[in-house]
Amino acid sequence: MNYLPIFLDLRGRHCLVVGGSETAARKTELLLQAGARVDVVAPSLHEGFARLPHAEHVKRVADVFTASLLDGKDAVIVVEEDAVAAKLVADAARARHIPVNVADKPALCSFILPSIIDRSPIVVAVSSGGESPVLARMLRARLETLVPAAYGRLSALAGRYKDRVRDAIKPAQRRAFWEKVFLSPIAEMVFSGRDVEAEAQLDAMIADSATHDISRGEVYLVGAGPGNPDLLTFRALRLMQQADVIVYDRLVSPPILDMCRRDAERVYVGKERDDHAVPQEEINLMLVRLAKEGKRTLRLKGGDPFIFGRGGEEIETLVEHGVSFQVVPGITAAAGVASYAGIPLTHRDYAHSVAFVTGHLRDNTFNLNWEGIARRDQTIVIYMGLKGLPLLCEALIKHGLTADTPAAIIQHGTLPTQRVITGDLSTLPALAEQAGLKAPTLIIVGNVVKLREKLGWYQPELHSEQAYRTPLETVDHLR
Repeated sequence: MNYLPIFLDLRGRHCLVVGGSETAARKTELLLQAGARVDVVAPSLHEGFARLPHAEHVKRVADVFTASLLDGKDAVIVVEEDAVAAKLVADAARARHIPVNVADKPALCSFILPSIIDRSPIVVAVSSGGESPVLARMLRARLETLVPAAYGRLSALAGRYKDRVRDAIKPAQRRAFWEKVFLSPIAEMVFSGRDVEAEAQLDAMIADSATHDISRGEVYLVGAGPGNPDLLTFRALRLMQQADVIVYDRLVSPPILDMCRRDAERVYVGKERDDHAVPQEEINLMLVRLAKEGKRTLRLKGGDPFIFGRGGEEIETLVEHGVSFQVVPGITAAAGVASYAGIPLTHRDYAHSVAFVTGHLRDNTFNLNWEGIARRDQTIVIYMGLKGLPLLCEALIKHGLTADTPAAIIQHGTLPTQRVITGDLSTLPALAEQAGLKAPTLIIVGNVVKLREKLGWYQPELHSEQAYRTPLETVDHLR
């Protein structure tokens, strides 16, 4: 994060704008909207200054900038084509520890002006750090359609009731109360202009809180998908941002974890091969305990919680202890990773069915229905199979597949660090070892792998040090 997003209180404060152009007028308007009084330094002012709302709070004080004009100022904006003149003002402001923004010259700025969605008292700011203002404006335009203008009225309603809620509801329950309000029909009443009905409903909710426990605990069993945050469901994102506690595993990618509520307690229960940080039975009982403490607990799992995620075991325990829960499916690794690798799991010319199996070794063996799996018209997707890859390939050949059956292994599927290695059952183990692949990986076996060369649409950007591209992988990309 190159800039810390902050909101300055400029109500009744004194600011300085250096420049008299149309752009300077627009910058001045922002300061006026924030309640500031503005002095302007310019030989003349564009006609836009005269049309500004609250133009009476604007005063042209000089033709040319001098450092003494900074006395008593709380912020400075410079709109000056001359780089030398702009630097003179910026240096003088910085010397006095006054925040300064220089239009189109990020290197001279101590603060930058974002694109703004104004739903006062709700204000949303979008910034690219000066790198791409056009992109920031495009994002703002998209957000404008997602944030109704009436959100300001909803916030104002909450402000009017803030003291009453503080008096009526315990501190530990207030967040849950307001979330319940904002997700209730009250919000829609405000959006449609039915403010009297909204206030009556809010009064009833406050009165009801005296006899009902708002903070009843619940568990959200949420699939985080294969790793790319763009593949989360809307419902998953909503629950991620309202949970009090986040219980997550190793397969949840950092970008997804960053999208969770920032002040929530986080509990890592990740499992790696031969190293279970927290036994499954303890995880099950932990969810029960947290919910019975009144906490909204997010159990965040990579992929889909019901496909090799042991989600069924967890909610069985919740049911036994009478704990309320919700389940939000996620895009399983098989679907997401295969799509990003350009390998369709079914195709009328190559595969009519799909088998999902786990390649987890137990006592150096697999407990799989090989006859049902090793079919030439079927795609086989193998989770957690990296360690046992040589044995897997041997077993598939032994039970009916030919040694030249196409196969692929994908590391970090759907992420910018994705790597795809293709070969066949006889060559894939050696190729994976030479490439130095590490978990998490997914293995796909079947004739559909032939389509990767034609359908491989996703070409992730690799790290500058090229740590994720090996000579072997380069060969794979050229096949």
